[in-house]
Amino acid sequence: MPFKLKGAKYLILGAEYNFIDFDPKRDFPFDDNELEQLHVVDFNLGYIFNWNKDWRFVGIVTPRLASNLVTDIGSRDFLINLTATFWKERKDVDKPFRLVLGLTYNSTTGLPVPLPLINYYKRFHPRWAFTLGIPRSDLRMFLSERNILQLALFLDGYFVNAQNDIVLPDNELGTSISLSTLVSAVGYQLKVSKMASFYGFAGYTLLQNGILRNDKRNKVFTLNNRGSLYYKVGFKVSIF
Repeated sequence: MPFKLKGAKYLILGAEYNFIDFDPKRDFPFDDNELEQLHVVDFNLGYIFNWNKDWRFVGIVTPRLASNLVTDIGSRDFLINLTATFWKERKDVDKPFRLVLGLTYNSTTGLPVPLPLINYYKRFHPRWAFTLGIPRSDLRMFLSERNILQLALFLDGYFVNAQNDIVLPDNELGTSISLSTLVSAVGYQLKVSKMASFYGFAGYTLLQNGILRNDKRNKVFTLNNRGSLYYKVGFKVSIF
């Protein structure tokens, strides 16, 4: 949701909610009932201004709540992500396009360095568009301006706090769940406004690494490292 400031400057407020139904279909040597339903809520605060006549600068701060929410919310349930990008867009041409180049720091990865963000979007036909980039590429079919089908290949993952520590047979404590995946999926997006939409994806994880980690983010147990069916539903308010 954009709020115009002085000049060509905007303050952007956004949000996204994801529900993860964790079902690895295997038995564990510990009680995994509290890991079955995971929740990720992002609140986005962005600032946009014209860098020059062709490019805009976009800075985004994203506080995140990531937890299994089986008890009261605490400080361990919160993380923060940072994004800085340059954005070039042309809407007044026969084939509109958008190019986004930048860096993103994701506290859930455990890496001390920012990661690249590349996104090139082109509406090459009234009913068709594609996106090429990292961490996502897709092909979109516009049934209408509000109803969009997608065929996508993307990196996905989460880092979620386990509010009640998981005690393993070797007395290690699992305090969080992390999952990194390469996903091939089909999706549907329903736009309720220019920036807000509901979405859902169903597909298969071509690569997957699900891990239970301790309070130092070291691996203490492998939850799942095999490909599996993938489902994701959510709601987002986004500028991209």
